[in-house]
Amino acid sequence: MSTGLHPALERADALYALGRHDEEKALLAQRLAEDPEDVGAWVRLARCHRAVRGEEAQALEAAERALALAPEHVPALLQRAHALQACGRVVDTEDVLREVIRLDPAYWVGYAQLARWLPAIRALRFGQANGGGVSRDAMDAFCREADELAREAVRLAPEEVFPYEVRWSIANLTGDRALADEMDRIILRLDPNHPEALARRTERAAAAPGVKAAEAATLYADALAVTPDSARMREGLDDASYRLLRGMRWIALLCVALAGVMLDLFAADGDARRALPVPVGQRLWTLVPFAALWAVGALLRYRRLRAGVRYNLRSLVRRRRWPRIVLGQAAWAMLCALLLTQVPWTERTVPQVLFWAGLAPTAVTVWFDRRKRT
Repeated sequence: MSTGLHPALERADALYALGRHDEEKALLAQRLAEDPEDVGAWVRLARCHRAVRGEEAQALEAAERALALAPEHVPALLQRAHALQACGRVVDTEDVLREVIRLDPAYWVGYAQLARWLPAIRALRFGQANGGGVSRDAMDAFCREADELAREAVRLAPEEVFPYEVRWSIANLTGDRALADEMDRIILRLDPNHPEALARRTERAAAAPGVKAAEAATLYADALAVTPDSARMREGLDDASYRLLRGMRWIALLCVALAGVMLDLFAADGDARRALPVPVGQRLWTLVPFAALWAVGALLRYRRLRAGVRYNLRSLVRRRRWPRIVLGQAAWAMLCALLLTQVPWTERTVPQVLFWAGLAPTAVTVWFDRRKRT
């Protein structure tokens, strides 16, 4: 079906969608050489330049060339507003976007874009007029004005995602968590794979009180299955995986504590102590609670994890230093526990040294390595 566009412009749109901007620029340059008054080509050239870092000035020039040919061309006005913002002239975008609204009051994009940038525009002007600072009351007033525009965009286009994104950003500025959560729910209803809204929902769920590391890791893994390119979700999964690895040290420390109990290392001076060496049967029996702790606390827990979480645990150990340190500490503590329980000690001096060597280094780091995933 024909769209009414020149074939070169149709190809330019396809190249833009593919991110092949150099080819698109060459194609549009050829089209403009044929017809320098093709407003659609100038608009697309502005869009193309804006997509390339460092070419914001060329984008603004192309948009202004389009407007010189058609001063009331709404797409050209929108491209000029985007180019002005990219050039750091966000204050100048207000008049452009209000012209878009005047020319096409039923077009939701003009309202949404103005709502998106209006708090920054108002804050910059307020700061220039009042010595730089912006009061909280003034900022709230700017956000209310912007939200009115965003609500109008929602009224005009209730099935479009962008106006709700704008309302979310305004709610985030004002600290209105209830409105921000409501916008996230609507965004995810319209676009279940929306990366930012999905990331925010997952982060809230994973950070809720009482959510354990395994549950948090599963939440992040589920989100990554939907948005595999999300850096925030990968970071969240790494955090949850690291929490799982940190939990293994507590099992090893508990084994060290049980070994100390077996040897009566905690008995006060003068109290009756178990005779040494501990009988071989009792020494071997201590392997039973050790095995049970590791089977329930680590092995069974690991097997219940999703395949993606298990893979990330192995990947995290390969990629990061502190996960390897955590595993090394757990292994060292278990080695000390085994030496304490399986060697037939005849006196308690060396076992006491082993006990503190297995306990102290790990216990000290537990308190400050919560975020050390690297």
